[in-house]
Amino acid sequence: MQKIVHHAVYDTLADWETGHLTAHLRNGNYQREPGGYEIVTVGLTTDPVVSMGGLRITPDIALADLSPADSALLLLPGADLWDAGDSLVPFARKAREFLDAGVPVAAICGATAGLAREGLLDDRDHTSAVAQYLEAQEGYAGAKRYLDRDAVLDGDLVTAGPTEPVAFAREVFRRLDVYRPEVLDAWFRLFSRSDASAFEVLMTA
Repeated sequence: MQKIVHHAVYDTLADWETGHLTAHLRNGNYQREPGGYEIVTVGLTTDPVVSMGGLRITPDIALADLSPADSALLLLPGADLWDAGDSLVPFARKAREFLDAGVPVAAICGATAGLAREGLLDDRDHTSAVAQYLEAQEGYAGAKRYLDRDAVLDGDLVTAGPTEPVAFAREVFRRLDVYRPEVLDAWFRLFSRSDASAFEVLMTA
């Protein structure tokens, strides 16, 4: 498996939704294998974008140059643009390419709407902000597979709503088999609930 995670970046991306995930993948602490993951940013082009929080990001590569064969995961954060026109459709189509190739995709918040319109949630368990948000998306036929959970992993697809960045990270870690089960449980308890008892488990790891 490639130890590269490709992080989609575009104007208005929601900064808070992927920070736990990328930071803990990159630093390598507590992981089964040393070294961590490389995080490579992907834009529609390599022109700079500006996040919802005002961070200016210059993508490492353009979407046209991204191949599933070079990646361990495609990460799609939410953004206002997912609900404003079709500019991010190429990312949803790239997600289809990844899933068809058996390479995981993780989508949170508005990115789940993009996948819904692409038909990628119709036959996979998934979640989002609320069921009604996806039901309002043109072409969505996956209501029967919607689960009211903090985050959902189904095969190669991880989904979550905008208020669940820690649970989102947990399910990506689970899919990539980054941590041993007891470490994953402790990581989630520490970062979601400030459970001090989890810290000892992580220090032992």
